Amino acid sequence: MKKNKRVTIYDLANELGISASYVSRALNNHPGISEKMKQMVQLKAQALNYRHNTNAANLRKGASSTIGVIVPKINENFFSNAIAGIEEACTEHQHHLIICQSDESYEKEVAAVQKLINLNVDCIIISVSAETSRFKHLEEIMHNNIQLVQFDRTAEVINSCKVENDTRDAARQAVLHLLAKGYKRIAYIGGPEQLPTFRDRKEGFLSAMEAADIVVPWNYIVGNVLTKEKGIAVAMDLLQLKNPPDAIVTVTDYVALGVLQAAGQLGITVPDQLGVFGFANEIFAELISPGLSSVEQHAKVMGRRAADCYFEGKEAGTEVIKCEVLVRRTTK
Repeated sequence: MKKNKRVTIYDLANELGISASYVSRALNNHPGISEKMKQMVQLKAQALNYRHNTNAANLRKGASSTIGVIVPKINENFFSNAIAGIEEACTEHQHHLIICQSDESYEKEVAAVQKLINLNVDCIIISVSAETSRFKHLEEIMHNNIQLVQFDRTAEVINSCKVENDTRDAARQAVLHLLAKGYKRIAYIGGPEQLPTFRDRKEGFLSAMEAADIVVPWNYIVGNVLTKEKGIAVAMDLLQLKNPPDAIVTVTDYVALGVLQAAGQLGITVPDQLGVFGFANEIFAELISPGLSSVEQHAKVMGRRAADCYFEGKEAGTEVIKCEVLVRRTTK
């Protein structure tokens, strides 16, 4: 045999001078095969370092006992916690897990979907990228008889099982807290509004301001900002307006971190001159000084429930996970 070539069941059969089907039955402990023959096959398999080809077996069975996950960023605490929840359920149900990262790219997301379809996974759990506004690739998942579960960032037009947060109410509660602490000129830095979760957060912000009878200037609302770098740039513009905001609600903690850095560069003190509220309760939120007020989305619970949708056979419907508003020292 060639070096570095993976040993197959046919190699074992050739070495032993018996049929591949006979080797297969021996390896799978078939009752019709003698113990002596089973032992001989096992010893030869060990000697040749044979490994069972799970993918080939899964193709024959028509099921893989594998779940594919696609998230925008693996290294963000929210998504890593969601993956931990999914992995917990997979372990309990003896399923494998394949993790893909879209890196907020529509093209990478489509490629990841195609890869998972080709790998014959049983279910794909996805939180769509910031660029995603077309959803034909999600339809293709279901056309291939693979269950689709969406969480956090979802496509409204795709009828699948969805696990979401009550982010509209969470954003409203964050604004109510700021108003109660005396902040009045509150700005909002949001995400891509083609995705419901970001649209809901903006609506929650606006509803709280409207209830307080406060008119929000048009230039106090900025959309499609998800990174610290963009957060710095947008905050620099906002904080140097003729009538700058005295508080900013952001769509992610990374954007909030950018706001804090911009405030520091401009000599603006937090929380006395500027209140800052984030979203997602990333690990650094409680470690930085001052501690960042944020919204806990219970990502691990979301991930667990997303996986449970598959294991419970739930193919449609929306489950809502409550958020928790965490007040720290970036607000008075």
